[in-house]
Amino acid sequence: MKKQFAALILAILPAFSFAAGPAVELDKVDIDLTDKAAMQDGLKTFANYCMGCHSAKFQRYERVATDLGIPPEVMMDNVVFSDAKIGDHMRIGMEPQDAKGWFGAAPPDLTLVARVRGNDWLYSYMRSFYVDPARPYGVNNEVFPNVGMPHVLAPLQGNRIVGCTQVQVVENGRKQFDPLTGTPITQEACDQKIIEPGTGTLSEAEYDEKIKNLVTFLAYSANPVKLESQRIGTYVLLFLAVFFVFAYLLKREYWKDVH
Repeated sequence: MKKQFAALILAILPAFSFAAGPAVELDKVDIDLTDKAAMQDGLKTFANYCMGCHSAKFQRYERVATDLGIPPEVMMDNVVFSDAKIGDHMRIGMEPQDAKGWFGAAPPDLTLVARVRGNDWLYSYMRSFYVDPARPYGVNNEVFPNVGMPHVLAPLQGNRIVGCTQVQVVENGRKQFDPLTGTPITQEACDQKIIEPGTGTLSEAEYDEKIKNLVTFLAYSANPVKLESQRIGTYVLLFLAVFFVFAYLLKREYWKDVH
């Protein structure tokens, strides 16, 4: 009995750990699974930057092309960079044992990552890398401390470094202003993460939009039938509502003479 109780405790501990969430506050992202242009851009980013290490082996190229409105020939020319066929699963050529030897652990498949981690976590994670020379790949992550992967989107975002910025002075919850000029009183804060100028090809807003599109694609990949399920669910609820009315009328007719 004691062994069973101990096993139960060990089994539920990871659930409590996951529920606790990350140590930093996640940024919210509002995605639209009807926005095919956003998902197409997210697929492009995934194919060009992620599929070198991460597969999406529970998806097929053909299904993705159909759902996202991409002609098969365009899909093959711009997304499939191997000898895979349009009907194949989205696998990668890297063998798990090789990846484990190179990186210490095989990079996980990302088909269901949006279900496991959540959209906000993914959005925050991909925007939270920063330069850390102490780490093996020279970067760390605020959402996933001591992360074991390089920042593959650094050429787009740029080098995010610890720098100094001017922040407005706040005392007792009130922003402070110069009594003579009325201008805000600022001070230098050197614990902020900033993008090193000239190191990225995208502006901050453009990079955020790029990551939002990537998360939109991953959210679709994790549940390709979500919109269809919602549509069917609406019809089911409408049917049950109408059925309830007739069931109530029938019940009342049967029981009207029972006192």
